[in-house]
Amino acid sequence: MRFDIITLFPELFAPFLASGVTRRAYTSGQVQVQLWNPRDHAEGNYRRVDDRPFGGGPGMVMMIDPLVRCLAGIRRARAEAGEAGPPAPLVLFSPIGEVLDHGRVAHWADSPGAILLCGRYEGIDQRFIDAHVDVQLSLGDFVLSGGEIAALALLDAVTRLQPGVLNDAGSHQLDSFNPALDGLLDCPHYTRPEVWQPEDGQPAVPVPEVLLSGHHAQIERWRRTQSLGITARHRPELLERARAAGRLSAADEAVLAKIG
Repeated sequence: MRFDIITLFPELFAPFLASGVTRRAYTSGQVQVQLWNPRDHAEGNYRRVDDRPFGGGPGMVMMIDPLVRCLAGIRRARAEAGEAGPPAPLVLFSPIGEVLDHGRVAHWADSPGAILLCGRYEGIDQRFIDAHVDVQLSLGDFVLSGGEIAALALLDAVTRLQPGVLNDAGSHQLDSFNPALDGLLDCPHYTRPEVWQPEDGQPAVPVPEVLLSGHHAQIERWRRTQSLGITARHRPELLERARAAGRLSAADEAVLAKIG
């Protein structure tokens, strides 16, 4: 799997690629990441990559020519590396894009990779988008200063789904939104100490007794009940989606009826 990232700030990616549980995927080459700066493909002494927008208005717009040359360089590099099949899709992070969710992450995790375009300033010359962009993605209804954070989010989400990346191969199966949880939110988790004493003198807070019982069936029922309750309180639309898909059992519905 290979991701080529077009960014004016490649230095933002270096700490991410060298730290955390996913770094083994990058250092081993299981997930290849190549960084490309459009400024390296700009002309003139100043290597200019942006200019004022036609029609006036605030801010600057990323110019089309450096991006075209940068993309051509990526296509050549991928071809020389033996890229098979259709050309890698060019993904732009944009407010008009489809919101990135678990289903879309799973799709990219099962793909050969993509070219990720991180915009900056007021945006990118629309002619480049019309001519070259295949997919637009968004993290949600808010605006970032650039696409780098969105690209990092996609990389992290995709990489942790790769075989062998996490210490426990089944860890991501219990993540919120995962089909293994029927698309619901995950349950709470606890670790040592078994009883926590707040420093402000408030009453001691123990770990739920069932988690210390060693009774796996009871633990699984408790976790499912917690998952249902948390989802009902915080993301009820996920419950409706699971119900419409036939993923909720009669026991689940009984739990939800008690929750009210």
